[in-house]
Amino acid sequence: MNFKTLIYKHLNLIIILLFVTSSNAQTDTSASFPQDFFGKYTGILHISSEKGMSEVPMEFHLAPTDSVGKFDHILIYGEGETRQERRYTIRTKDAAKGQFVIDENNGILLDTQVVENRLYTLFEVGGNLLTNYITFYKDHLIFEIIFANTSEKIKSGKSTEEIPEVISYPIKIVQRAVLNKVKS
Repeated sequence: MNFKTLIYKHLNLIIILLFVTSSNAQTDTSASFPQDFFGKYTGILHISSEKGMSEVPMEFHLAPTDSVGKFDHILIYGEGETRQERRYTIRTKDAAKGQFVIDENNGILLDTQVVENRLYTLFEVGGNLLTNYITFYKDHLIFEIIFANTSEKIKSGKSTEEIPEVISYPIKIVQRAVLNKVKS
């Protein structure tokens, strides 16, 4: 069985999972990013790692700027003396295709893809692979980061046409927050 056959064999399962996932979503798919999601969101970031669980107060701000195609994207972690504020800019690359760039305003640029109400970012830094999802809903958002070390990759499969080599990465840290939109 080649790789295409393997995909087709599982295509029905993939379609069913996508249908169930999309039918459970509580969002308006006609919403437009970022305009329909501007606001301040607050809550608790839950961090799960090999060291255990921890929690940190978190805020997410998304706001227009005076520049066309640029938006403020601010992440705030902690409170008081432990407060860390990260001011980023989201720049429009091609809105029709959902392509944006997160500019960390320090020379780091992260390509970002928006599909319906979800912002996807995937990047590697210092031998670590990070995947970030921000899913927007009418009155809240879900913020997630998944962290894996690329040096700990696990290879499986047979490197043949029928059974290709597959590389997986053990997940080391999961950060997840449900942040509620603050009413103005």
